[in-house]
Amino acid sequence: MRIRKHKFTATLAMAVIAFSFLVSPALGEKPIEWKCQVFWGAAELSYKTFVDFTERVKVLTNGRLVITPYPGGTLVPTFEALDALQDNVIQSMHMWPGYFSGKEPAFAAISDMIAAYSHPWQKEAWMYYKGGMELLREMYKPYNAYPVGIMFWGIESMVSTKPIRRMEDFKGLKMRVPQGMTAMLMQKLGASVVVLPGGEVYSALDKGVINTSDWATPSMNNRMGLYEVAKYTNYPGFHSLPFGDFTVNMQEWNKLPDDIKAILASATREWCWDSYERIAVEDLKVVQELKNQGVEVIQWSDEDLRKVRMASRDIWDEFAKKSPMTKKVLDSQKAWLKELGLID
Repeated sequence: MRIRKHKFTATLAMAVIAFSFLVSPALGEKPIEWKCQVFWGAAELSYKTFVDFTERVKVLTNGRLVITPYPGGTLVPTFEALDALQDNVIQSMHMWPGYFSGKEPAFAAISDMIAAYSHPWQKEAWMYYKGGMELLREMYKPYNAYPVGIMFWGIESMVSTKPIRRMEDFKGLKMRVPQGMTAMLMQKLGASVVVLPGGEVYSALDKGVINTSDWATPSMNNRMGLYEVAKYTNYPGFHSLPFGDFTVNMQEWNKLPDDIKAILASATREWCWDSYERIAVEDLKVVQELKNQGVEVIQWSDEDLRKVRMASRDIWDEFAKKSPMTKKVLDSQKAWLKELGLID
């Protein structure tokens, strides 16, 4: 009996030791620790999905890689994130690449080609199977940065105090949009462009300084309270399909073991669709609530969507003149849009 008891104790001890190897780094191995600057506020669902991504990476690597996320502006200002990454002040970042279009206009062209796509899968397929990711990596290379993958939060929806049912309805509107292709398109369609920070959109809509605003998806707009003062929205959206990336300092990336690199590549693909689907579920819920609150949800016809996409081609061609890389990025996407049958 005593011998059997000792054997059981020894077996249990071995099991505990084996389990410890599964859930923690190898004995004496120090975890790789990265700080990651994120462009979302902590309250956004998109921030929470990124936190979930970092936690999953920790589990999948048995604790060998620990990524600590920080909400927007916590460590460095958003527009300085790439500089901080280049200097290894932060080891990784989750950003909208268009923030760095002052360094290379192609960052804006690749991360949000205005009025081009109808669904995120179309853009993701271009990124992974039609050369988009290679172009993004080429853009980031001079800044000592390696983009691992991307994510979507959905096609953005405008919120407005006047109904926008077709392309002609933009004429005469005062619209808050960011600088770049979106502003160029809206001006072409007859809207007056007003540049405002996001924190001023509510007040500007309420006071009539603007009639409509380009911001985010319905659930994100709702969290900002915009539908309290603007009773029209377009859904599904059509004009803006941005993506965020997960990008790493090049030296930090090169130091990783091959298995962790593979884990990160796979985990970012999962994070992409986890983010998109969770936000889409929330958007659907919010859209129904908005209808019950008297907000008119406007869906454009396929014919009107095609018209605005064709009108955008002049904007793409004009924007392509900004740099050789910008032209390369836009020409590649136009070829893919033709394959998809979205443009002639």
